[in-house]
Amino acid sequence: MTNVLAQSLNDACGVEPGFICEWVFDTTDSEATAEIVGWLVERPLKIVVVLLGAWIVNRFVTRAVDRLVNRLVESRVKEEEAAGSDDRVSRMGRKALNKLQRIHEQAERSRQRAVTLGAVLRSIASFAIYIMAVLAMLGELGLDLGPFIAGAGIVGLAVGFGAQSLVADFIAGIFIIIEDQYGVGDFVDVGTASGTVERVTLRTTVMRDVHGTVWVVPNGDIRRVGNSSQIWARTVLDVDVAYDTDIDLAASVIKSVADEVWNEGLDSATILEEPEIWGVQNFGADSISIRLAVKTEAGEQWATGRIIRARLKKAFDVHGIEIPFPQRTVWVNTVTDRAKADSAGTAVRDDLLERRSGGDGEE
Repeated sequence: MTNVLAQSLNDACGVEPGFICEWVFDTTDSEATAEIVGWLVERPLKIVVVLLGAWIVNRFVTRAVDRLVNRLVESRVKEEEAAGSDDRVSRMGRKALNKLQRIHEQAERSRQRAVTLGAVLRSIASFAIYIMAVLAMLGELGLDLGPFIAGAGIVGLAVGFGAQSLVADFIAGIFIIIEDQYGVGDFVDVGTASGTVERVTLRTTVMRDVHGTVWVVPNGDIRRVGNSSQIWARTVLDVDVAYDTDIDLAASVIKSVADEVWNEGLDSATILEEPEIWGVQNFGADSISIRLAVKTEAGEQWATGRIIRARLKKAFDVHGIEIPFPQRTVWVNTVTDRAKADSAGTAVRDDLLERRSGGDGEE
């Protein structure tokens, strides 16, 4: 009897009967009534619960993504405000306005990237959550999802093997944007190429080098990043002088030239702090190296170095300081000298042969 009732319950409510269907079956002892209640009440109720759960999870994930995007945007806003309140910037007039404009443009691009990233992450999360909810609802309706899941798994495996580099590029692009490793306008070295960043997407980074060549680097291939445009930079010059040069005099001339550039406040060479002489750096084969360190505005370290080098050459000429270079001595023999040397060598050789022949005859 128990087996018969269990079979009837399974026929009415399925292999795993729900609470409502089982209660109706036990109360009415009617298989038809329990089956009707299961289809009209219990299963729709489960579908509603699944949809509600998916909606709650989606709302939670969406808010988490929104908080992440808001943090990224707020960090850029704080950097922009800090740059605008910098006392050093307020004293630079037109150059300050150009700098603030550049910072504002970079911050705006960063905000746009953050908003775009947030939209992409929200779409992916919602798609995944509701796909799982749909599969759960189809299972509640009694559909066999085994073949579908197996087929989807095979397709996903094939796509995963074929597009694994694309997925790696996509994930790396997300972290580049989240961590703000670099942005448009930054000069970066990514190992395979270096140059000014022109565009950053979730899949690639586009940069242009000093020769004008455009490099498109997949984000998944970037293992390390050297950014030369973050907040400040430094120009380090190893100035070579001859061994007979007065080191103190050479160091004072180098320091005065760097201080002159610092005090002028050139538009293309913004020195942030007083230049420093770090001392003798190296004893070379032909020269002694004196190291000069100059802290500059980000992106201006190369122009600053070129200006200082040009002025150092002029200052060294004025003070008689020699800039050493490798030297070698070259001996040049004329045709006449070579002929005399050959004839002299031949005479000496003949004399030796003659003496040797004479000695052998006496024995």
